[in-house]
Amino acid sequence: MKQPKVYLVGAGPGDPSLLTLAAVKCLGRADCIIYDGLVDPAVLQYARPDAEKICVRKRTGPNPATQEQINKLLLEKARSCDCVVRLKGGDPLLFARAAEELQTLTDAGLFFEIIPGITAAQAAAAYCGILLTDRLISSQVLFVTGKESPDKTESAIDFQMLARFEGSLVFYMAMGTLEEIAEKLLSCGKASDTPVAVIANATLPTQRLLKSALAAVANDCRAACLAAPAIIIIGKAADSSPHWGWFAAKPLFGKRIGITRDPRGNEKFAQMLKDFAACPVPFDCLQIHDLSDSSELTAVLGRIENFDWVVFTSARGVEYTFKAVERLGRDARIFGKAKLACVGSATAEALARFGLAADLVPRQFTTAALAEALIRRLDSKDKNILLLRSAIAPDDLPDSLIKAGANVVQIPVYTVLLATPSEEQKKAFGKELQQGLDWLTFTSASAVRFFFEQFPPQLVKSGPAKIASIGPAASAQLKALGLDVDLQAGVHTLVGLIDSLVQATSENHSTKSPERKRRDKENK
Repeated sequence: MKQPKVYLVGAGPGDPSLLTLAAVKCLGRADCIIYDGLVDPAVLQYARPDAEKICVRKRTGPNPATQEQINKLLLEKARSCDCVVRLKGGDPLLFARAAEELQTLTDAGLFFEIIPGITAAQAAAAYCGILLTDRLISSQVLFVTGKESPDKTESAIDFQMLARFEGSLVFYMAMGTLEEIAEKLLSCGKASDTPVAVIANATLPTQRLLKSALAAVANDCRAACLAAPAIIIIGKAADSSPHWGWFAAKPLFGKRIGITRDPRGNEKFAQMLKDFAACPVPFDCLQIHDLSDSSELTAVLGRIENFDWVVFTSARGVEYTFKAVERLGRDARIFGKAKLACVGSATAEALARFGLAADLVPRQFTTAALAEALIRRLDSKDKNILLLRSAIAPDDLPDSLIKAGANVVQIPVYTVLLATPSEEQKKAFGKELQQGLDWLTFTSASAVRFFFEQFPPQLVKSGPAKIASIGPAASAQLKALGLDVDLQAGVHTLVGLIDSLVQATSENHSTKSPERKRRDKENK
């Protein structure tokens, strides 16, 4: 049987984690992906690196695409590629003009397949704790477009029927016509106090929920500067319990948090923050350069049986060391009888992924604590130590060990270099520093150093962002620049830093006056 060449795929409502497994599989196979403007670019991480990616943004931005242009592009790519994905926001068949595209493919005799997605209405309601159906108040739901085709001579929407409808009315693409929709429903007899919920940017940390009544909702949205994309829910279901809004109750919901690691490190940290509904704002201020192919490292791995202790001070050090081990055709057994020491739990976890358990992890995750703990374990027959770490790591650890009588060999397995962001990226992050960020985080002393080679300390001082540090080394570097450290992680890991941010945010909320809490709630 001939395989489909074109897949119409639902990208879901916004949050990339709501993509279906079938959609991920299709993206991984695609030679070309034609995606809508509202699709989060993060979804494209599941595509092959060599896949062609074409954005067909409609109605907004420069040179918006028409449906006719999209149809033509779809045919062109389907004829030249083995697998084409047409990626649409939400579900590909719900208010997504799929009929024109399917007819285009059918007329051309092309095989296609449809991969459903989570539609915006379901996701928006779920993320706000709104039950579109409930056996006590709403046994039916209607999806309605708020933007009909301009080719129609008259509306196909029966507002008389909608006004009588006792279930949940859900309007898509209706922010531009909300006042007109409300007026028509009211004129057809819908009660003026009918509950309405307007949900913008559903499933994202920038999600906003406004609850109102039908007669007032248009004015309330204008006053709150609520704009598309948004879903509008009308009916008793919209008046849901505020205690059911689980997403907005997440501890870092909506907090804009600047992260200053390398690209891969920022990606990892960003995902961890998103789990708490924060809005990470990355700035790649440094880059990691692999040194694991050096002849120096190869040589020392060849005589590693001469060392009593092998010390790792970062998860990256573990990763790059094992790249060299694998190139030698060896595995974890290369370490033989050597004891293994790690600066903290994250480094120990990286080691565990290669089947090795750390013999020593200090209670405090600092190099000073590691040196102290290691010195206590040394004896006259146990003093040959190999350090596998960054080329720019400070000398405090080897100096302490040498002073205690150890024989120390240091081999750099990676180094940290200054990143070179574009002027546009610097300008955008500089704007965030001046007016947008709640927190600016630093996870290493090198991140501090390289960040402030890009931005003057005064820019951070004059902005609203509080500064959060992962541990003493980063804090010391910040203080040396004359900056106040508002928060230092209790446990010096990414998880520990996030836990400290959560605690600080919770304490801040609990100390606000009732009046301040009320104003904050109104401004959301």
